[in-house]
Amino acid sequence: MRHIFLLPLVALAAACTVGPNYAGPPQATSAGAPPAGFVRAGDVARPDAPVAARWWTTLGDPTLDALEERALAGNPGVAVAAARVKQARGALRLERANQLPSVSASGLYAHAEIPGIDLGGSGSEISALNLYNVGFDASWEVDLFGGQRRTTEAARANLSAAEADAADTRVQLSAEVANAYVSLRDRQQRLALTRQAAELQERMLGLTRQREAAGTASALDVERLQGQVQTTRSQLVPLAAEIEAYLNALAVLVGEQPGAVDALLATPGAIPLPPASVAVGDPAALLQRRPDIRAAERRLAAQTARIGVAEAARFPRLSFMGIIGIGGTKPSALTDLGNISAIALPQLSWSFLDFGRNAARVGQAEGARDEAEAQYRRTVLAALQDAEDSLSRFGHRRESLAALARIKTSADRAATLMQQRQRAGTATLIDALDAERQRVLAEQNLTAATAGLTTDYIAIQKALGLGWQAQ
Repeated sequence: MRHIFLLPLVALAAACTVGPNYAGPPQATSAGAPPAGFVRAGDVARPDAPVAARWWTTLGDPTLDALEERALAGNPGVAVAAARVKQARGALRLERANQLPSVSASGLYAHAEIPGIDLGGSGSEISALNLYNVGFDASWEVDLFGGQRRTTEAARANLSAAEADAADTRVQLSAEVANAYVSLRDRQQRLALTRQAAELQERMLGLTRQREAAGTASALDVERLQGQVQTTRSQLVPLAAEIEAYLNALAVLVGEQPGAVDALLATPGAIPLPPASVAVGDPAALLQRRPDIRAAERRLAAQTARIGVAEAARFPRLSFMGIIGIGGTKPSALTDLGNISAIALPQLSWSFLDFGRNAARVGQAEGARDEAEAQYRRTVLAALQDAEDSLSRFGHRRESLAALARIKTSADRAATLMQQRQRAGTATLIDALDAERQRVLAEQNLTAATAGLTTDYIAIQKALGLGWQAQ
């Protein structure tokens, strides 16, 4: 009790925390006007804030919605990210526990035969000694300069980074599923249109051969059409192979073996269309929402805390150890309260002469912090570039799609007029079939552009960091 006055001094010293305090992420972009893409996107971008979770429902495709839910529930990558969050949470609990004393219980029996020493006065050259003891021991290192507190701070930041990584995994996964689904629907439609075009060309080839036999067409006309048929037919095989590849990819993305979603997706469906405009919010909200930016910022906070860990190692360390036990040379001594023994062992250690080792550790930690800060800046700039590029591509793709839609409408009218002329006897069947072939070609181009527009819309959602929600 006479040393109780030392406790306030220990508590005061333990309140000291060395190392820099984290003051938030650095300014990664110039203040003022938003990036150009948020302005020149025109009517493509709306300033209202987007909804972070389940963005794919805006495409209005129930099959895609079902695939997304299956993927988020069963994809192994999501499970890996969740396991890493669990590990980081356990690491944080461990560091918190390291701030507290550790207590353990022990039991001891020792038997020794010592020659040349007569412990019992028996005159024997060899004396036997039995020792029985049970007790408790406790140890605690006082966090004088905040090294353990900084370690806990770093572990807390690492947990937040792991949670952000898990959210980013969901963002990436939802975009991959949507892209694979759109590509599958695109290839299915293009396969059907290519078959239709090949059938039309084969009919034209048959009629041209009849005209050649009648002397009204040349062998060159036959060879030219035959080459077109072979070219069109050659496109069927890679399209079929791509369809199978996208089916396998979707099965794996939902966490199942290849072939598991074939029955669900065997029937061709329409390519889902995005809305006319996209809610993007503002750049500041983008930086707060994207999980990869949040993860980079949390890693910067963790590296800043580790500087304090390295700084604390340069100062003295104070630890306490206490032992209390009961025992003696006979088993009956374990029940005799008069045999209680207690030991208190305070220890102060200080590596004041380490030839620059701790200074080197501090420099290493500062370098790691500088690297994390540069990584954060790079992540922010890459995120802004993603948003800029995806908005620009989406806007230009809309213009291209509108032009192809007009071409498709014109081809439809031309095919209809040619059919009317053929029925009136002013055009041949070959002319009508060729007009129909042109219509199918225009539809193929429009289908590819539609898939491209939806893919660009998906890229916007990914660039905005959408597809996750706080757990």
